[in-house]
Amino acid sequence: MRIVLGVTGGIAAYKAAELARLLLQQGHTVQVVMTRSAREFIQPLTFAALTGRKVITELFDHSSPEATLSSSVEHIGVAQEHDLLVIAPASANTLAKLAHGLADDFLSTMYLAFRGPVVIAPAMNNVMWEHAATQANVSALRALGHILVEPADGYLACGTYGPGRLAEPAVIADAVERVTKSGSDLAGQTFLITAGPTQEPLDPVRYLSNRSSGKMGYALAEAALERGAKVILVSGPVAIRPPRGAEVISIRTAAEMLDAVMGNLERASVVIKCAAVADFKPAVESAQKIKKSQARLSLELEPTVDILATVGKNKGNRLLVGFAAETQNLREEAHRKLTVKNCDMVVANLVGGSGTGFEAENNAVVLAMQSGEFVELPKAPKIEIARQIIDVTAKIIDRRMRS
Repeated sequence: MRIVLGVTGGIAAYKAAELARLLLQQGHTVQVVMTRSAREFIQPLTFAALTGRKVITELFDHSSPEATLSSSVEHIGVAQEHDLLVIAPASANTLAKLAHGLADDFLSTMYLAFRGPVVIAPAMNNVMWEHAATQANVSALRALGHILVEPADGYLACGTYGPGRLAEPAVIADAVERVTKSGSDLAGQTFLITAGPTQEPLDPVRYLSNRSSGKMGYALAEAALERGAKVILVSGPVAIRPPRGAEVISIRTAAEMLDAVMGNLERASVVIKCAAVADFKPAVESAQKIKKSQARLSLELEPTVDILATVGKNKGNRLLVGFAAETQNLREEAHRKLTVKNCDMVVANLVGGSGTGFEAENNAVVLAMQSGEFVELPKAPKIEIARQIIDVTAKIIDRRMRS
């Protein structure tokens, strides 16, 4: 592939030279773009010698009238002529510019004109990495469908220890290889994915719901899109942006989710039920706000429809993946749901104070398979867990097609 390697300011910029070498070894062509701050840490000559190409360092070239005219649209040409954009290291400043669409140099301007996959490997001080603004920018970039290669824990240039160290060049190169080799292996498949909570109204201002943020379901949608699948994302109310390229159907209640799922079932070859659907709803929805009083209030609840079981009864040849959020007996409950709901795989995780599951950025799950096998996916960012789940799903699809 034709790759643009963006290098931004930071002590880790020297590692980008090794990354360029690895990408060249994989058979790609590499066009390096450096920010002004990057040139404080490593010289363009290093990358020019490695890649055999001119290194782009400025948005405009004023060496001659002809060069000035040519450079005025060079960022558009570079964006159109390349297949993949890799930014490593990506500074906190660069993350902020990309997340908010700011364009004041060649790299950020070219980024806005680029339409291919984007791989971003951040590197910075651990306090900067953990800052709420940086994490909000990272979430925004993930929501755009970009692939984030998480920084590693380690000793940093400032003398502290923690997350923020640039991932090793081999790890970043592996992420690039995954994009280039498996970017279309799910082309032709349509994934119907549910995400987020449902809200079951009690009165015009109150409802019953749960703590689901939708992050896991949205990560699954992003991971499926990365591999060329079409994605129909049926989402309850969440506060995150959907990945670019997904067809989003917004719902509120369990009944609305059922209608959306069954109404689109014929279009799907794979169904992943990741949403945390409310198990109960008020038996009666008050037309007016229930006023507070000193008297105790009792609610009569009735069960909502079991969407996963309904799909299981009507799945046909579709692949059905269910989710199970549990507080105990994880494997037993996962296997029970696999059998009772007629699933092909169940993804189970423990919730309740473990730093994973609802609202958390990370997850750790166990996959219950029809063979009786259990596959453990240890704690990792939800997007990485999602990619592993999609990878297992793709292998099941491949086995079915071969048989």
